[in-house]
Amino acid sequence: MPGPRVTRRERAALVGLIAGRARRLEAERSLDELAGLADAAGAQVVLRVLQERPKPDPSTYLGSGKVAALSASCTETNVDVVIFDHELTPAQLRQIEEEVGRKIIDRTQLILDIFARRAKTREGKLQVELAQLKYLLPRLVGAGDALSRLGGGIGTRGPGETKLETDRRRIRSRIHVIGEDIDQVRRRRAQLRERRHKASVPTVALVGYTNAGKTTLFNTLTRSDAETSHALFVTLDPLVRQLRLPDSRELLVSDTVGFIDRLPHALVAAFRATLEEVAEADLILHVIDVAAPDRDRRMAAVRQVLEEVGAIEVPLIEIYNKCDELTPDERRRLQEQDPAALCVSALRR
Repeated sequence: MPGPRVTRRERAALVGLIAGRARRLEAERSLDELAGLADAAGAQVVLRVLQERPKPDPSTYLGSGKVAALSASCTETNVDVVIFDHELTPAQLRQIEEEVGRKIIDRTQLILDIFARRAKTREGKLQVELAQLKYLLPRLVGAGDALSRLGGGIGTRGPGETKLETDRRRIRSRIHVIGEDIDQVRRRRAQLRERRHKASVPTVALVGYTNAGKTTLFNTLTRSDAETSHALFVTLDPLVRQLRLPDSRELLVSDTVGFIDRLPHALVAAFRATLEEVAEADLILHVIDVAAPDRDRRMAAVRQVLEEVGAIEVPLIEIYNKCDELTPDERRRLQEQDPAALCVSALRR
């Protein structure tokens, strides 16, 4: 009797650009993060390419010579999909796919794909589909044949191939329908917040870069068992739990989707119903992975999203998580740099 069928992971090439004043170390760290995203989407990274040039080529992003070299490398390493670390224009996407002869996706499409994998509730699935359709709409022109060639795999989840191949009118109609459904969700959430406000129950929102440990901290604070993992974007649907303080006062703690550098604007807009929980909170706890080598960049990315959703004026406390991974000297330096820093290890209850 044959055993269970094992699905082969797609073999992926990652492509990044060191443009302008960007430094190689920053570009390499960004490509490392892209590798984590690719793994979360089910791909196996077999090739990494970093190209230095003053600015992206408007036609092929990398320049025709580098694209030809990329095509040869993809053939040698049997690559299935090429993932670019920046958002490509529709024209670049089509031109590169034609020259490389492989499925081409960009960072935005990859993140959308992961969100489609993680979404569990109807609300979450609707928000992801809305973001995907808005991203794909301008890319449908002349892309019908290319989309039909893609088959399955990463970058093709969510709305589904048949929807992607429909005309613009039907896509816009679907966007309109989803938008109305999400508006209903926003109204329901607003009503819930109004009831909490009338009951004088303070709300605290946990935010943080993806995989910073905020859901672990959420579980510790509220004695919950929400799913946690080292994988990216495990939490999509907002969780709200009650917390009783030592003086018997009660408050509500919410856990929301993790942020990431260059979080797609379409995704931020689509998840506005969810992220309004942050903007309307009485206090934000920004959970920071203190051991991350690019901690400052991650903190800046979180602040940028907070600004986008109108939450930048909400009182905020920074919580440095994973402090058990610091040496005594590193911990002392952190306290010297930020005397008000709260240093915790969410795993230690």
